[in-house]
Amino acid sequence: MFAKSPVLNQSGPTEFVFRVFTAVPEFQALLFLLFLLLYLMILCGNTAIIWAVCTHSSLRTPMYFFLSNLSFIEISYTTVVVPLMLSNIFGAWKPISLAGCGAQMFFFLTLGGADCFLLAIMAYDRYVAICHPLHYTLIMTQKLCLQMVGCAVALALYLSLQLTSLIFTLPFCGRLREINHFLCDVPPVLRLACADIHVHQAVLYVVSILVLTVPFILISVSYLFITLAILRIRSAEGRRRAFSTCSSHLTVVLLQYGFCALVYLRPQSSSSVDEDRQFALIYTFVTPLLNPLIYTLRNKDVKDALKKAISSKGTTEAL
Repeated sequence: MFAKSPVLNQSGPTEFVFRVFTAVPEFQALLFLLFLLLYLMILCGNTAIIWAVCTHSSLRTPMYFFLSNLSFIEISYTTVVVPLMLSNIFGAWKPISLAGCGAQMFFFLTLGGADCFLLAIMAYDRYVAICHPLHYTLIMTQKLCLQMVGCAVALALYLSLQLTSLIFTLPFCGRLREINHFLCDVPPVLRLACADIHVHQAVLYVVSILVLTVPFILISVSYLFITLAILRIRSAEGRRRAFSTCSSHLTVVLLQYGFCALVYLRPQSSSSVDEDRQFALIYTFVTPLLNPLIYTLRNKDVKDALKKAISSKGTTEAL
């Protein structure tokens, strides 16, 4: 399915090149336009959410504060990957240095980890809102919200720094190594090391459990209590509204954690490199794209804020 590069020069400092998706020029142009369109849609959709939350006082609540931060992270981690991916899609050799590969891995892991932690924080926010509505404003204070986001980013930074530093202490044989991927992700880079990587794989699993499994367990427990609380609501309309506020978040959670788990928690012996690339396309393009679509199409407050913004802008231009 994926085009292979010819024999590579083996002298000089270590650099990496990415395997192209296809060697057929027509397909390359089609993929370039497709990925560029998806990237622009991700930028526009998530920027619209951030703009709506920042400019409308009705959306200045903890839930939308977390949603705007999630949108910012989605924009950032797709930007870490997509521009370089687009520049390499036509198959021209554009090597990335060892330091450049390490930097991309570090930022991708940091932003991806922060994304997962933030989804867990959003589940806790929904738990407090539904299970303790009378104490919601007392619990979810602005200070606590800032502290939780700060801790999520700090923990993601720490874990990604430790993992990236450990991986790039490995020797990589040869000068120009081909990464069978479209980014410097951990599993494909580990496969290029010419040393024993069992310890590094074990550390990867530990970090993956901390970033994926633990938050997912917390989200599952939160939604267990949320479901029990919703079932106690007597009004059918009340139950519908409560489920509606949670279903959007739960959809994003299942997509993000599901495909990330298939890449990082699957035993390396049973994993396919091509499958990893396909799964990575999901959480690089599909999840960041669905995030604004899901939250805007299923959230009345966000839709109303965007409609007011568009109508007010149209009125201003008419004047």
